[in-house]
Amino acid sequence: MAASPPILAASAALAADAPNVDPAELDKAFETLKTFNWGSDPKTLQAIDRAVIATQTDAAGRKTLEDRLTQVLGTGISRAAKDYVCRTLRTVGTADSVKVLATLLPNDEFSHMARYALERAPATEAGAVLRDALSKVGGTLKAGMAGSLGARRDAAATSTLIGPLRDSNATTVIAAATALGAIGTPEAVRALRDAVTKAPAAAKPAVIDACFRCAEQLMGGGKKAEALAIYKSFAGEDQAGHVRLAATRGLLGQ
Repeated sequence: MAASPPILAASAALAADAPNVDPAELDKAFETLKTFNWGSDPKTLQAIDRAVIATQTDAAGRKTLEDRLTQVLGTGISRAAKDYVCRTLRTVGTADSVKVLATLLPNDEFSHMARYALERAPATEAGAVLRDALSKVGGTLKAGMAGSLGARRDAAATSTLIGPLRDSNATTVIAAATALGAIGTPEAVRALRDAVTKAPAAAKPAVIDACFRCAEQLMGGGKKAEALAIYKSFAGEDQAGHVRLAATRGLLGQ
């Protein structure tokens, strides 16, 4: 008999190793989640953890698990319980959990938990709610939203991030610049290069670093001329020594 293809063999092994989930234990864990708080025994939620593993190859079971998690997230559970649910949704979440996670984004207490789940969500809706929230929050929440869009490398967020890039708050500018550097679209490059001379002094190094990151991505994508143009723009005598050195290394390394 021919050997099983590696991927199929791995999937079979995963299915064989997946823990069995007792429905009664899972129900009990979800009931416990309603009153779970810091200091509670995390073992009381292990049935949910086992269900995450057990449903990797069970789409219907995974959907049911996601639905139960989003349902409880929309109730008045504790911060500790919301943290647990968001961390779990980071693994099992789909477009169906985006809406309830979005309700937490403007909340100072829960925003970072929701963003943690949304950053890795494969659904395009996740990027959409983060982009929408970016324009509606301020301070550290705005910086956090920008960071999450950068983590997703959400090209659709490029124009949305240009506003924060021009902010007077250095923290916001740094977050927007870092995100645009990760995204690396032509529009992001133009915005970053324009921001170099306009950014607050404390944010200028981050803007320059983001430009260099864009250059690296352009080079990796075969756009050598565009990358070299960025490096050359920072190789002049008017630049700080460490900036010229980085730009020169970029030019010589190509």
